[in-house]
Amino acid sequence: MLTVERSQENPVILPNSQSAWEDLATFNGSPIKRGRAIHVLYRALGHPEIHHGKMLPLSTIGHAKSTDGIHFHEYEQFITPQEQWERFGCEDPRVTKFGDKYYIFYTALSTFPFSPPGITVGLAISKDLKKIESKHHVTHFNSKAMTLFPEKIGGKMMALLSVNTDQPPTSIGLAAFEKESDMWSREYWDAWYDNLSSHALNLHKQDGDHVEIGATPIKTKKGWLLVYAHIYNYGRSGQTFGIEATLLDLKNPQKIVGRTRTPLMVPQEEYEHYGMVPDIIFPSGAYVEKNDLHIYYGAADTTICRATTSLSELLDEMLAPESKLRFERHKENPILEPIPENGWESVAVFNPAVFKEDGKIHIVYRAMGDDSTSQFGYAVSEDGTHIKERLSQPIYGPREDFEKKTHPGNSGCEDPRFARLDDDFYVCYTAFDGTNPPRVALTSISVDDFMARRFNRFARPKLISAPGIDDKDAILFPEKIDGQYVFIHRIQPSIHLNYINSLDDFDGENFFTRNPILSPRINMWDDLKVGLSATPLKTDDGWLLIYHGVSSKDGTYRVGAALLDLKRPEKVIGRTRAPLLEPEMPYEKEGIVPNVVFPCGAIIIGKKLFIYYGGADKVIGVASIKLADLLDELKK
Repeated sequence: MLTVERSQENPVILPNSQSAWEDLATFNGSPIKRGRAIHVLYRALGHPEIHHGKMLPLSTIGHAKSTDGIHFHEYEQFITPQEQWERFGCEDPRVTKFGDKYYIFYTALSTFPFSPPGITVGLAISKDLKKIESKHHVTHFNSKAMTLFPEKIGGKMMALLSVNTDQPPTSIGLAAFEKESDMWSREYWDAWYDNLSSHALNLHKQDGDHVEIGATPIKTKKGWLLVYAHIYNYGRSGQTFGIEATLLDLKNPQKIVGRTRTPLMVPQEEYEHYGMVPDIIFPSGAYVEKNDLHIYYGAADTTICRATTSLSELLDEMLAPESKLRFERHKENPILEPIPENGWESVAVFNPAVFKEDGKIHIVYRAMGDDSTSQFGYAVSEDGTHIKERLSQPIYGPREDFEKKTHPGNSGCEDPRFARLDDDFYVCYTAFDGTNPPRVALTSISVDDFMARRFNRFARPKLISAPGIDDKDAILFPEKIDGQYVFIHRIQPSIHLNYINSLDDFDGENFFTRNPILSPRINMWDDLKVGLSATPLKTDDGWLLIYHGVSSKDGTYRVGAALLDLKRPEKVIGRTRAPLLEPEMPYEKEGIVPNVVFPCGAIIIGKKLFIYYGGADKVIGVASIKLADLLDELKK
């Protein structure tokens, strides 16, 4: 699976309290190779002073060098406001070497307080990154980020620029120049702006998004790689800054040939959450070294950081076709439904655990009656799809205060998941008293006792998740790893994994801790929250994890899969892009909670993986998929 690794030495460029021009912030750096050195041009911000009669922190453009792209030296102020059109600051440089010149585009500020008409693009040209040969005012309409392609395309110099950046909706447009001077020709830009829609790239994914150019395009064999900023829910609740990438056709860069489906990065580290402007990561430059793509970005508008990913894997990710792999439902679904005559399961049966033992398929399911108390029912199948036996009484119900009803409404023992270790079944379930946040409870029973139906021998349950935290969807891995027990659970909105030395560690004082391994993906079917579905299954390729995800757009529960490393299950090897199962049938779309498919059990029968799921929190269905096909998809 494609991964992006932040440098362990982030931030790589920090404000310098000894330099008045960069003592407040240094961010949005644009790197370029020159000989063996890596040069970075960056936005520097000094403490407020009076400039042209206005008190403001002035942005100028700094320059630093490095031999490894991480450790920088020789810091100097490189571009400062000199012209009327940039008198209140120069921001966010993007440098391209074209021929024997370096073209440095930057944001020029001519008004204060800052306003859209006074935010335009300037250009500085240098032959050696030591001296500015000339400056030019490029645009006269609101625009910010601009960058030049490093070679001619179709015989013309070409550039990308963000237009109407401060008066959305923003467009990213493509400009072609017959000659260099067209880049600062007022006549050229007036005509270009009048036909903006014909030059635009469509990078928006949904209404309310905001896009802005990031790095100078990089030429690859498969297209021009553009790393850019994609801001979801811009200016609204849930606003998220993401770094994404798109691939443009080599001959016609207005044509998008591939793109990332989700952000490569979102704010995650402390230095990205806290700073001049919190929770911002903004890509401003990139370069390739062998097969490594190094991305430079501003963090919280305060520092410059670097992250690295595999170029080849990124290109493969962007060009990969959407998978059509899906679970196939059993034609006789639902296989279990409520029984009106049985009061304890008269309203709903759903979210079943499942395991194989003695050549049979055993199903332990959640049941609810008229009083909305959840208990566990039990059924047996010989082929996995047809029920041969179903007990008329629950096999497990609320016994402790933490799962007994405190007032009318839902309560009890919810969503069981079974794992066998040696000669015992360990069962995790959600314990809910109707008042306090749901918690994870753990019980166990010997295999012999369960198979002999001595259900009264279930161990007294104990709470293993912390109080006051909504924690659920938990299970124990069916074997120890490095001598430790491994639990997986869900603290909203992510799936977490914990190593436990002994089950006795859960002594009423020690509980699960936060250690997320799988989180929601922005703008996808699982962007609101994710949670474990079934007990992880061990395969030769890794631990197969079936999980559920919820969409923020429609609240629908869907099913996906991930592959975890056998020895280090906190490492995610692969994850399905598209859902493998989503509500489509009436029994999945209509019920107690509509539009839900929610598995709690999975087993392998022959060459197929079977999942057992609750449909709309009312009935139980089963679906299958070829195991080899699913593993192949995850290994991609």
